[in-house]
Amino acid sequence: MKICVYGAASNEIDRSYLNAGENLGREMSKRGHSLVFGGGANGMMGAVAKGVSENGGQIKGIVPHFFNVDGALFDKCDEMIKTDTMRERKKLMEDCSDAFIVTAGGIGTFEEFFEILTLRSLDRHKKSIAILNTNGYYNDLLSFLKNGVEKNFLRESNLELFFVSDDVEAVLSYLESYKNTSNYISKTRFS
Repeated sequence: MKICVYGAASNEIDRSYLNAGENLGREMSKRGHSLVFGGGANGMMGAVAKGVSENGGQIKGIVPHFFNVDGALFDKCDEMIKTDTMRERKKLMEDCSDAFIVTAGGIGTFEEFFEILTLRSLDRHKKSIAILNTNGYYNDLLSFLKNGVEKNFLRESNLELFFVSDDVEAVLSYLESYKNTSNYISKTRFS
């Protein structure tokens, strides 16, 4: 399976997040999955790519031309696709992937998650989405989404379109067992 992983590009985050990213990458490649990602060498992006690379997994980076500065790009990609815009980059990442994992990140990661979730809710794709919730990073966001349901801004079914766990193996098992149908609803939801 080709798994798109979204995550931070900053190395200033706590080492526990980077360790979780490396572990995710190692487990992905051990299970025979390849990585599609934003091409970055730093932060969660670089950590996941490093883990995949250590086990000989396939890596496809997709990056806009303007990110091509010294040390910014992961240099062990099997394929590096350069785009003109961020929008083109996100579309290619979506098209090249069978599933999505959201790791800890900032505004860009939030935007990628909400876009892919919105497209899933509109039935524009039928691919699985999971959040690797390391150290409870996304707990406040999940509470915010639940608040949206309670106040009738979101449907409860929107919260059933993705899986949340702090366990790498649980996240990958979810993606592997996901049934690619438009009416599939996760049996395991966040609490």
